Amino acid sequence: MRFDHENTKRKYPLAIVILAAGMGTRMKSNLPKVMHPLAGKPMINWLIDTAEGLNPEKILVVVGPDMPELEATIAPHQPVIQQVRNGTGGALQCAMPFLDGFKGNVLVLLGDTPLLSQDTLQHLIDVRNVDAMTGVSVLGATMENPTGYGRLIEKSDGTLRHIVEEKDASDKERAVKKVNTGAFCIDALRLPKWLGKIDNNNAQGEFYITDLPYIAAEDGFYTRIAMAHNTAETQGCNTRSDLAALEGELQKKLRKNIMDQGVQMLDPSTVYVHYDTVVEPGTLIEPNVFLGPDVTIKAGCHIKAFCHFEGVVIHENVTIGPFARLRPGTVLEENVRIGNFVEVKKSKIGARSKVNHLGYVGDCDMGEDVNFSAGAITVNYDGFEKHQTVIGNNVIVGSNSNLIAPISIDDGAFIAAGSTITEDVPTDALSISRDSGKIREGWAAEYRRRKAAIAKKITNKKK
Repeated sequence: MRFDHENTKRKYPLAIVILAAGMGTRMKSNLPKVMHPLAGKPMINWLIDTAEGLNPEKILVVVGPDMPELEATIAPHQPVIQQVRNGTGGALQCAMPFLDGFKGNVLVLLGDTPLLSQDTLQHLIDVRNVDAMTGVSVLGATMENPTGYGRLIEKSDGTLRHIVEEKDASDKERAVKKVNTGAFCIDALRLPKWLGKIDNNNAQGEFYITDLPYIAAEDGFYTRIAMAHNTAETQGCNTRSDLAALEGELQKKLRKNIMDQGVQMLDPSTVYVHYDTVVEPGTLIEPNVFLGPDVTIKAGCHIKAFCHFEGVVIHENVTIGPFARLRPGTVLEENVRIGNFVEVKKSKIGARSKVNHLGYVGDCDMGEDVNFSAGAITVNYDGFEKHQTVIGNNVIVGSNSNLIAPISIDDGAFIAAGSTITEDVPTDALSISRDSGKIREGWAAEYRRRKAAIAKKITNKKK
C-alpha cells in the first residue's frame, strides 16, 4: 500500500514523545542509558535527529528526575520529568499536560532504539492514518529468534488482537515471529482516555502502553501493524553487548555512506568512523584505521593501515602511514607525506613536506618542502609549558635531531643529523651540535678477553 507522505503530514499534525527515563541498570554505568555514545554521539541524539526529519510540531523527551546531563543533551526540546519510574504507560502519562489540546498523531518512541530510520517511522505514521477507525499503529519486526520480545498476535483480518509478553505467552504464541519493537503511533484525540484505562495489574506493578491495542479495541478502534523492512533498525539496548551490536550496525551504515561518495576501503569492517567524519572522493583507506572525532580527509588521499586520527584536517593527495597517529589540532596541507611510526600533534605541516618515519612533531608550524628526517623530534614541553617550533620552507632536519622549543628555523636552513638545537637558525645556515667522537684502539678485544676470564673463574668455583 502506497501513501502520499506530504499530504499525510499536512492533514495530520505530529507530536513525538521519546521515552528515555530508564537508568539502564544492566549497563552497569552511572551514565543514563540513552546517553551512551554510538559513533561518538549519544544514542538519544541519533533518534532525535531522525525525529526532527519528520517535521513534528513538538518533540517531548521523558527523563528521570536525576538526569540533568540528559536534559542538557536533548535541548532545545522539552524535557518531561517522570518522578516515579512506573512503566511506559506512566511515562507517556507524564507527557500528556504538554499535549493538551493537540490534535493529530502522537508518535511514541523508545530512547534506547536509536537506529530507526525516517522512512520506517513515516510508514508507521501512514499506517495509523489509513482510515478513521485505526486508532493505533504499532511497529513490528520479524525475527527468527524472537526471544525476549513481546509477540504481535493478529486477528484474521491482519489487524492486531493484542501484544503478549513472552513470559505470559502460550507455546503457540511463543512460536510467533512478529514482535513488538516498542514504537507506536496513536490518535492524539483519544489517547488521554485510553491512557486512563491502563492498569498496573501485572507482576511488575507498572503501567504499559502495550495495553493500548486492547483498550482501543474495546472502544471500537483497530490497531494495525506497520512492519519494519530492516529488522536491524529496531534493535534496542539494555546491555553493553547490545550497545556493541548497535555500534556495529551504525558503523556499517556510516561506512557505506562514505563509500557511496567515492571512497575506497580495502576492508571496511576494520575501519572505525565517527559521526562527523568527512572523507572526500578518491581517497583510499587501508585496513585497521580509526577515524575519531572532527576528522576531515580531502580528495585523493591514501591512508595506510593501522592509523589513528582525531581532530585533524588532511588536504588533498596526502599519504599517511602505516602506523601513524595524528592528534587534535593537526593540519596537513596538500601532498604531505607522513610515514610509519610518526606522531603529529597541534601542528600545521606545509605542502609537500615529508615526515617519513620515526618522528614526533608537536606544537609546530612547518613550512613547505621540508624534509623532517628519521628520529627527529620537536621538544615542545619543558615540564611546565608547551612551546612553539617554527620551521620555514625548504628546510632539512637531519636524522635524530632535537629541536628545543621555543625555536625558529628559517627558510633553507640545514640541521645536521644528531644535533640538539637550542638557538634560532637563520636562513640558509647549517646548524650542528655534536660531541667530539672518541676512538680507543683495541678496546673491544680487551673487553671480550676480560669478560671471558671472569666467566672462566665463575665456572672453576662451581667445580
